[in-house]
Amino acid sequence: MPNILTVVPEKVSGIRKLLLRYVRRQYGGVVPGVFQVLAVDLGVARPTGALYEHLHLRKRSPLSRLQREMLATVVNGKVGGAP
Repeated sequence: MPNILTVVPEKVSGIRKLLLRYVRRQYGGVVPGVFQVLAVDLGVARPTGALYEHLHLRKRSPLSRLQREMLATVVNGKVGGAP
């Protein structure tokens, strides 16, 4: 069964560890599944993170709340996160 490569927050080092600290502060101590996926390849993490913020975090998101919840459920399921 194929898996999506992710970082394990407890095992990160270097720049990823610094990013992890920043993300934990931004999300109240939680490491979102999307960060665990994006942190594998930092070359795509920044533009993808910007897209994530554009779609999910801004007040006038083009996605409905239901669509955002569906995306979050899929990502969390892929990385073994809580629902």
